[in-house]
Amino acid sequence: MHHDISLIITLALIIIFSPFIAKLLRIPTTPIEIILGAFLGYAGLLHGSHLFEFVAEVGFLFLMFLAGMEINLRSFLRTDRILLQRITLYLLSLYALSALAVWYFELSRIFFILLPLISVGLVAALGKEYGKTQWLQLAMISGGIGEVLSIAILTVSSAAMQSGFGMGLFQTIGALILFIVLIVVLFKLLQLFFWWYPEVATMLMPHEDNKEQDVRLSIGILFLLVSIMLYLDLELAFAAFIAGMFIPTFFEHKHELPEKLESFGFGFLVPLFFIYIGTTFDLGALLMEGLIPKALMVTFLMIAIRLIAAQIFTPAVGWRDALRIGLSHAMPLTLLIAITTLAYYNHSIDQLHYYALILASLFEVIVVMVAIRVLHVVQIPTEELHG
Repeated sequence: MHHDISLIITLALIIIFSPFIAKLLRIPTTPIEIILGAFLGYAGLLHGSHLFEFVAEVGFLFLMFLAGMEINLRSFLRTDRILLQRITLYLLSLYALSALAVWYFELSRIFFILLPLISVGLVAALGKEYGKTQWLQLAMISGGIGEVLSIAILTVSSAAMQSGFGMGLFQTIGALILFIVLIVVLFKLLQLFFWWYPEVATMLMPHEDNKEQDVRLSIGILFLLVSIMLYLDLELAFAAFIAGMFIPTFFEHKHELPEKLESFGFGFLVPLFFIYIGTTFDLGALLMEGLIPKALMVTFLMIAIRLIAAQIFTPAVGWRDALRIGLSHAMPLTLLIAITTLAYYNHSIDQLHYYALILASLFEVIVVMVAIRVLHVVQIPTEELHG
């Protein structure tokens, strides 16, 4: 009982004071929440609790839901063909550079999956810091495609590590393909339905809503898709991301809904997830020989390959925003930790690499958040660039 009370009080204090500490240090709130989670977890004030882990998992799914809400599928399908070609080339470059890094540094083959991972959960968090800018919108579109690819790879890798290259793997791939086909068919049917009966969208989410019907429907869609993924035994983050895409795609008239859901998510559920992520790292492991150099190498590789690949966007948005796009994709915190944990418990990596990857995921968030802030604040005159 006393442990639970201390846990709740500690969580409350972190949620309250993290924004003030972040403002004082002039860095985003997310790294502060992760760092405080790590230190206070090591001090024993934050401990393992089934309820804490459950709420953190819900926070992660809600973060993915909010990330999905940044993508309007109708607008995405109208995206310029040249831009889509650049996005495709960018993603192919990530995997090509990852393969090169794995070969050159003689890394384990699991790094070919880990290095190009993309998760847009923290890109959505950047939206709270910098607003709806052009580079963030492009980062969300390209990151969204990259995340779908990453989650598909995560799902297949999970099955391969757990059951090997047997019937279980083919069943998982089949279930994933079935889910994607069902979602595509559902999107097409709903698009046709709302085209014939546009008043239904307003009825489901009325403009004048004093019963929070829009929030209820949004959460209902999230839970329904998550339950389908639970039944199919697939990655839940995929369902949360797809559920988020339903809202702006079919309920464009509810302009205030994303802001309403973001206020709740980033004010309560999402911080709990980031605090929990901090507690998963044992600070005592910092004394392991070779841990920090290994973590720094992984951090460098994951950031470098994205900065190089993102130069594909320079003709469209300029060098500065291309760097921001690459940096924003260098924080696949959730997916990196998910695959790392899975690989460790299936003996695909040893304890040193496990802790190194967890530490690298934290380094990436801190380095990237600070680097984007520096790019945002420091303006370099064009003539200086050309000497």
